[in-house]
Amino acid sequence: MEKVGILVISYGARETAIVDVFTRSTNYDVQIYVADKQRNPFNMKRATKHVVISDLNIIEICKFAETNKDKIDFCIVGPEKPIIDGVRDLIEKQTCIPVICPTKEYAIEASKIKQRLLFKQVVPEVNPRFQIFNPKDCKTQEEARKTVYKWLDELDDKAVVKPDLPAAGKGVGVWGDHFTTRQQLLEHFMANLQQGSVIIEEKIEGEESSFQAFCDGKHLAPLPETRDYKRAFDDDKGPQTGGMGSYKDVGEILPFMTKTDRTKEVKIVTKIFEKLKIEDKTALRGVPFYMAFMHTGKTLKILENNSRPGDPEIINILPILKNDFVDICFKILEGNLTHIELEKTATVVTYKAPPNYAEYMDTFPDQVDKQEIGKSVNLSRAYELTRKYGDRIRIYPAAMEQRHSETYALKSRAVAIVGVGENIESARQISLEGINAITGGALWYRTDIASKQHIEKSTKHMEELRRRQ
Repeated sequence: MEKVGILVISYGARETAIVDVFTRSTNYDVQIYVADKQRNPFNMKRATKHVVISDLNIIEICKFAETNKDKIDFCIVGPEKPIIDGVRDLIEKQTCIPVICPTKEYAIEASKIKQRLLFKQVVPEVNPRFQIFNPKDCKTQEEARKTVYKWLDELDDKAVVKPDLPAAGKGVGVWGDHFTTRQQLLEHFMANLQQGSVIIEEKIEGEESSFQAFCDGKHLAPLPETRDYKRAFDDDKGPQTGGMGSYKDVGEILPFMTKTDRTKEVKIVTKIFEKLKIEDKTALRGVPFYMAFMHTGKTLKILENNSRPGDPEIINILPILKNDFVDICFKILEGNLTHIELEKTATVVTYKAPPNYAEYMDTFPDQVDKQEIGKSVNLSRAYELTRKYGDRIRIYPAAMEQRHSETYALKSRAVAIVGVGENIESARQISLEGINAITGGALWYRTDIASKQHIEKSTKHMEELRRRQ
């Protein structure tokens, strides 16, 4: 069996899922080298070499790659920060190890403003109305108030405030959710303006889907649609998070979508891809398009694009690949990846998080077992479920750290459980069984990820929006 060395740049459960699918290869003897944000117990157990680089500094990552370059065939990157910082450019220049992620220039999630200007040029019909605000144009709060309120007049106050620079999905403020008065919106705006330019867009009503595609730089290989749950709490309440869970249906589309919706999404992303790839046929390899679409009943609107695999959305995909993921990566590097084959199954991802994540402890103080805070987390009962479900359950530690023989949750989403089933509900039940088997650390989760009630609500909402056309 051919030996293959792979460097994985890791942050959380998305990367443990990547490590998992690599180590399940049946075609290769895979040796994993992990540059990790923490002592992730899953990665440490499976890695040939594991190093912690807590700030994911690309110079330190490159040093690790350089030290092991004779044993590494390629590198794959999950988190956005090293991609935006130019980790591919640096590693390929210094070590000649090929890297699967976009180059720094093509990491278009680095700027929401540049995204909007690109979409305005290429696909203006799916771009929400927006206005850009720069710190130099809003030197005082009074100047900011006048210019912001003037734009709010045009939007009838239905606005979304976004920082230009990435904030891991947590810097966005939405009218009606995060603020209900102009003063509250202005305060959110000013807080973001201190960090740089801010964009205010019109708020789009509809149902959201996540589009992802693997790319070899020349071709797009679209993946099935997924639905992410960004809000912290049940019924889509609470602050924005990195994503509390997600689901994928048996086929390519979600229950509230039509095949025409899917065709339109592919056409839109392909048009953007064709525009970008003209200059460089390799720069976009990896997952350059992880795009959030809003379905309005009339048309589609692009909420944002990310230049890396979705977390949690890619976790819905990796466990059900029919192709060996090592072969997929080699095809990406060779420039001949044209399609991806998946099992005809549904998947549900549910995250558990610590009490200090997403203001949970402040929102539900009576539901927090104070005695459990800071204690180790026990995953053993969840792992025991693999005897019952086999590959239909996956346990992926995220922001967790191994200390001697015990595992502790850090400050972000702690662990993801994937359920795989013949339909969404059966996949959900497996995911929840795994979630409830995890003890310790006062971890909590959203109980309505992929629930029948939530899906029916989305479907009915979409039917109503289509009737308004």
